[in-house]
Amino acid sequence: MYKLTKLLFLGALLLIASSARSQDSDPNMGIVPAPVSVKKATGDFVLGQQTVIFADSANKAVTFFTDYLLNKLYLRNPLKIGDGSNTPNSIQLTSKGAENLPADGYRLSITPQQIIIAGKGAGLFYGVQTLLQLMPADHGATIKIPSVQIEDYPRFVYRGLMLDVSRHFMSVEFVKKTIDAMAYYKLNNFHWHLTDDQGWRIEIKKYPKLTSIGGQRAQTLIGGYRDRTPQQFDNTPYGGYYTQEQVREVVKYAADRYINIVPEIEMPGHSTAAVAAYPELSCDPTKTYKTAESWGVFHDVYCPTDKTFDFLEDVLTEVMDLFPSRYIHIGGDEVPKDAWKNSIFCQKLIKKLKLKNEEGLQSYFIQRIEKFVNAKGRSIIGWDEILEGGLSPNATVMSWRGESGGIAAAQQSHYVIMTPGSGGMYIDHAQGRKDEPLSIGGYTPLSQTYSYNPTPAALTAEQQKYILGVQANLWTEYIGTETKADYMLYPRLLALSEIGWSALSNKNFKDFSETRIPAQLAYLDRNNYDYHVPEAIGAPDSILFGPQLDVQLKPSVAGAKIYYTIDGHTPRETDLEYHLPISYTVPQDQYRELQTIVISPSGKRSQVTHLVVYNRAPLAPVSYLGNSPGLKYQLLQGNFDNTGEFKDAAIIDSGVVKSFNLAELKKQRPSFGVIYNGFLRIDNDGVYVFSTKSDDGSVLTIDDQPVVNNDGKHPLTEQGGAVALQKGYHKLTLKYFDIGSVRGLKVYVTMPGKAKAELSPDWLFN
Repeated sequence: MYKLTKLLFLGALLLIASSARSQDSDPNMGIVPAPVSVKKATGDFVLGQQTVIFADSANKAVTFFTDYLLNKLYLRNPLKIGDGSNTPNSIQLTSKGAENLPADGYRLSITPQQIIIAGKGAGLFYGVQTLLQLMPADHGATIKIPSVQIEDYPRFVYRGLMLDVSRHFMSVEFVKKTIDAMAYYKLNNFHWHLTDDQGWRIEIKKYPKLTSIGGQRAQTLIGGYRDRTPQQFDNTPYGGYYTQEQVREVVKYAADRYINIVPEIEMPGHSTAAVAAYPELSCDPTKTYKTAESWGVFHDVYCPTDKTFDFLEDVLTEVMDLFPSRYIHIGGDEVPKDAWKNSIFCQKLIKKLKLKNEEGLQSYFIQRIEKFVNAKGRSIIGWDEILEGGLSPNATVMSWRGESGGIAAAQQSHYVIMTPGSGGMYIDHAQGRKDEPLSIGGYTPLSQTYSYNPTPAALTAEQQKYILGVQANLWTEYIGTETKADYMLYPRLLALSEIGWSALSNKNFKDFSETRIPAQLAYLDRNNYDYHVPEAIGAPDSILFGPQLDVQLKPSVAGAKIYYTIDGHTPRETDLEYHLPISYTVPQDQYRELQTIVISPSGKRSQVTHLVVYNRAPLAPVSYLGNSPGLKYQLLQGNFDNTGEFKDAAIIDSGVVKSFNLAELKKQRPSFGVIYNGFLRIDNDGVYVFSTKSDDGSVLTIDDQPVVNNDGKHPLTEQGGAVALQKGYHKLTLKYFDIGSVRGLKVYVTMPGKAKAELSPDWLFN
């Protein structure tokens, strides 16, 4: 039995060591997103002051490249219009040789004598971005670029990022900085969420009160549903908007980088700010409205009167004058219908138009706006609620409530952009398991975002052609600063770029996260982006068994340092720096705890990982003669930060439950803790891997031995650990707490020779 435990642990360590050794292979040469084809060659091209740039014409891609050489690399290279194919030490940017490439594709050829980038329009620009990624971070007066042949083109035509500036305003400089990153990673659509209940952020000349009143709020909700107290407000007035001159500046800046900007003007819901500015747009003009100061869904929506449609047509006319985008986003999501139900006008309109109900009225609203937008030569995009009551004839759907809306739209031959929160596309969710900044909730690690495939298997091959692409969304209810916005964006934006660009056959999360991401995060570090620092590669956060602690580590950011401790203290710069593989013997009946932290060149820090290795014989069964099914529980009153605070809490209820289903508890509070106690029946000797998936913290012990530590305030997160058990009964204790409206608890087990499954009530006794 003990040999089995040892083998399990050693197997885990072999995986870690194999992971470290795999860094010797870099099939994509560090490029994000992964190209279609990469063929390495020998030798280097040497870029210096004497290198001549040749181009067919001084187009946007050429201008961008020469400006980059001058302003970033301080190289004043001569630009010549014409064919430089026979000129040594030259770079040729041309459309020749790109005739048979898919749209936005390019070919990049690097030899010691010459670099040739062949592409048309955006394709040439994307070839330039790949070339920039191949340039080494550290160089002197000359830059050595490795020889290679690359052929590349995108999987999807639409590769988007949405930034919400309504809840919290972001400066023009920040927007440009985000556009720079999008261009570097070949994203091509910036969805600018400009209006919502909490603020109108774009100047409309004909309606100045939209920004003077609708662009301001008297106070702002701080914290959120995870707070331990009732809602609290920062009573500082908050506002901000973009002038039309600033909008034009940003639109041109994006266009110069082959990025289209899709403006979003919300309707008919999410319109409190507009109604506060112009109450006559509501169904009750006598009511006093104010720009929303908290988050959620609000009932102050546009009334579908001619006055409202005149207003919206005026607004959209100015918007379309500013944005050349083919697509205009009109929202259409989360529209409460009670104002319409209580409106005599709306009820008469429903009868007049022979509509079934208020959902039909929403469809009428969207279709009327669509006719106007179509008449201007543009098309609308809406969130998937625009399907309700009948889809507009030419509308494109953004599927955010899972994939069902996108599937339904594609089956009706409508174009779709996939952006489901369940698929990792809502990057306002936490990306770490613990100690993350306050977020709206949910857990969306880099691996989840990366693994999303925008073409559902439920669609036929013909229907999948209607999937235009993919988009990630950064909503800013809980993102009050630009630094935090950066932190939430990166590195998940890089995963988004690979989803949208790279072929499924070229995607490899191991290569992406362990080989290419470290170098790309170092690039972001040098260019003053904030980002989430992943934990050290090869440092699992777990509990294992074995007589030896052997670990090989690699920093998650190139050039970063790893510090570690084995004495139980939290590591920092003053502790041991990792250089060589770690190897410690674990004495019998003792344990070793390895804690690690990554600190980037600019001082950014990862979360601390904890690897605990126990060297113990399999736990012997305890004496238990009963056969009463279920677990005893104690329900605790309080607002907890961790389960360690349970010792001082009042017990408000107790009893017996059949499982860990929280619905079985009798007197749940908005915030509570619970301790489950009982016995676990083990039918065979072996190593058992347990995990808890909880929102918030949970801690599992067996025979008073810690097995899973998933403690602390956090979104729905799974954490695991292993323990060797002999056949028989074992004492089980599970502690769990929740401090908000979102709660969840699942316990899983992987038995020897079987797949992971939820822990069955048949195993639980008291």
